[in-house]
Amino acid sequence: MSQISTEALGGRHCVSITKAYEEVIEFIAAGTSPRSMMNFQASDEVKERMVDLTYREKTTGLSLEEKAELDHYLRLEHLMRLAQVRARQDVANA
Repeated sequence: MSQISTEALGGRHCVSITKAYEEVIEFIAAGTSPRSMMNFQASDEVKERMVDLTYREKTTGLSLEEKAELDHYLRLEHLMRLAQVRARQDVANA
């Protein structure tokens, strides 16, 4: 599978973002249903990275690369939440 450029995001951070995107890509590629969309959750590894970045953003600050990484996570999380809301509506209307 494709990787996010380490030049754009910096070293080890690339792995975490790739992991988050890979999880969503695999979920979508496997075929989704409204119920599976409602139940989708990121892995513990991805959740822990988001918590760490969010905490450090509020306390000590982030490097530009880390800020870009957090922004990617937040966009991806927002997209998945919108999809989950739509899935709940589909289930409620079924």
